[in-house]
Amino acid sequence: MPGFPLYTADQIRTAVCLADLIEPTAEALAAFSTTEGAQAPVVVLPLAEGGDSHIKAAYLPGGRHFLVKISNWFPGNRPRGMPEGGGFVALFDATTGAVTALLEDEHHLTDLRTAAAGAVCVRALARPDAARATVLGTGRQAELQAHALTFVRPIQHISVWGRDHGRATALATRLGRDLPHTEVVAAADPEQAVRESDVVITATASSTPVLFGSWLRPGQHITALGADDPTKRELDGAGLRRATQVFVDSRELSLRYGDIHAAIARGEVTSDRIDGEVGEILSGRIRGRRTPADITVAKLIGIGPQDLAAAETALALLEHTIR
Repeated sequence: MPGFPLYTADQIRTAVCLADLIEPTAEALAAFSTTEGAQAPVVVLPLAEGGDSHIKAAYLPGGRHFLVKISNWFPGNRPRGMPEGGGFVALFDATTGAVTALLEDEHHLTDLRTAAAGAVCVRALARPDAARATVLGTGRQAELQAHALTFVRPIQHISVWGRDHGRATALATRLGRDLPHTEVVAAADPEQAVRESDVVITATASSTPVLFGSWLRPGQHITALGADDPTKRELDGAGLRRATQVFVDSRELSLRYGDIHAAIARGEVTSDRIDGEVGEILSGRIRGRRTPADITVAKLIGIGPQDLAAAETALALLEHTIR
């Protein structure tokens, strides 16, 4: 038997919910952007059948733990009746290097911390009166992002769009049941849905843009989080150029992966298109939205300090629940 606790996915799902991770995620983003010596290395392994494995680590000087996470995503598992997500999170004592706990979360903590980061970005950058939203995507993260929106803004209407309209309809039905005070519809026309929205979330695995600059209007906020490796892209160059401000979770990672990386590689924008990190906004180092007419973009890759915050929060909740 190991000399450290090992928690299963079922235990983690029972103990940890989205609301638990919003504030820890905000603190982690701010700490990453303001702590000298913060480390968040990433390795991305594209694999067969559209699957991938993300290996992330995190250390914030002065913290109790460091972390190593392996997060696998295999969309081809869906027709096999198997979970799409898998992997585990390992917490280590930052002083001794001893294993503190192993969390076999099957992607659950990654899903929740990503949704929490979406909530943090909307809270920091969307207009306070934002009431209409569009979610592009129909998977688990799209569903969680819709829930996350309602934690931080008075969302009255959500449009859900996906290339598979049947899946979009099914997601809209679930969300309508889970969010009884919000009207949720499956959009047939993504352009119209985006034009009518105050907040737009992209949560797809697309390799080509699903959101275009010509669709945007003043006052909107966009959080793009699906493109997290060199092969994926959700935003076109016109959208990044049209945005008043573009913020990222990590400058370094955004230049290596996802939408900004792709746009730079094609000569559509340059690296100075990044106006700052979300953590710099949260810590008060830079301003976010300046006027109600700004178009703001938050481009998230997903960083290890978010996983560290999620794992430490989960461990505390698990110890309390199981005690």
